[in-house]
Amino acid sequence: MPLPRQPIWLFDLDNTLHDASRHAFPTIDAAMTGFIADALQLPDADASTLRVAYWHRYGATLLGLIRHHPHVDPRHFLAHSHPLDVLTRSVHPMPGLARTLARLPGRKYLFTNGPHDYAEAMLAALGISHHFAGVFSIESARYAPKPQARAYRTLLRQWQLDPRRCVLVEDTAANLKPARRLGIATVLIRKGTRRSVWADWQVPHLAALAGRWSHRR
Repeated sequence: MPLPRQPIWLFDLDNTLHDASRHAFPTIDAAMTGFIADALQLPDADASTLRVAYWHRYGATLLGLIRHHPHVDPRHFLAHSHPLDVLTRSVHPMPGLARTLARLPGRKYLFTNGPHDYAEAMLAALGISHHFAGVFSIESARYAPKPQARAYRTLLRQWQLDPRRCVLVEDTAANLKPARRLGIATVLIRKGTRRSVWADWQVPHLAALAGRWSHRR
């Protein structure tokens, strides 16, 4: 699939724009476990096991809670599991983040499975809010996360985007499949030689993206 000449960029957040594994994910996982333990009256070990099981089965712990524990308020879960004061205390932008975003022409949107307040807070903490025309979060699709096709269709409809002009940039290969089926070009950030059939392009790190775009145009 050719890269659009005037692309509209759809960027994932965690482990795409910043290294979430270093601080954000451990913080979120611990907060989710604590919430589940309190809400379901479980020991911490059982709550952690359930958190991981729902994530593997449904693609998001939240979906398991919605399906099996309807008394849990999704908004409370998201707010509790993303303590913004702790999360923004230590941020780890990908090398060349600001420079790469500045070099890529065209509108940019954030497309994340995280909650809206977290996404906005992280963009601000990373100093890149001004690069983005909008944020599409887990709430935007009524709690349908990537790779559910409904999330992608809702995003395109919300901002009236032509999928043939869009480029999705992701670190998770499974999230590229629905995009490709909708006609969205895809970029996978992954080191090594293992390829994904759903990636139009693969780059080892975010900073390589601007050079790849310049070469192809």
